Amino acid sequence: MVSWFVGDRSAECAEQFMRDLARRVANQVQITTDGYGSYPNAVLAEFKGKAHFAQLMKSYADGPTSPERRYSPAVCVGAKKVPVHGNPDPDHISTSLVERSNLTMRMSMRRFTRLTNAHSKKFENHCHALALYFAWYNWMRRTRRSRERPLLWLPD
Repeated sequence: MVSWFVGDRSAECAEQFMRDLARRVANQVQITTDGYGSYPNAVLAEFKGKAHFAQLMKSYADGPTSPERRYSPAVCVGAKKVPVHGNPDPDHISTSLVERSNLTMRMSMRRFTRLTNAHSKKFENHCHALALYFAWYNWMRRTRRSRERPLLWLPD
C-alpha cells in the first residue's frame, strides 16, 4: 500500500491525499480513480503533469427497495473509461486493485465489517487502527512469496 488517507470526500482531502501520494512515488505513474469530481484538479495540482490520469465512471441500476435488499450493494450496469490527463493506457484503466485492497482491509479488521458495533468511537483511534493495519500489511504479512524465502532476505 503506497499511501492512505482518512477524511471526507472534499476537494481539500483529495488534494491532501494526492499530495502524499505524489511525494511517495519517484517515477511517472498511471492513476485511475472513480468519477469523483475533485480528483482531476487534485491530480493535476499535486503531480504537476507527471502522471497519466483516468477516471472509471460506473453506472448503477436502481435496485429493488424492499427491506430485504436494504443493505445490498447496487448493481453496476456499465463502466466508461475516461482519460483526463496525460496518456493513460486504456488496458490499465481500472479500480480493481484498490477495490480488492479495500475488501482485504474490511475482511481483516472487525471494525470495517458492515453492520457491527465494532467501529472506532474516536477519529484518532480509527486512524491509529489503520496505521497498524497498513504497517502489518506492508511489512509483516506473510504472503505466498514471503513463505519461499526467510523473513530477513538480502539480495546477493
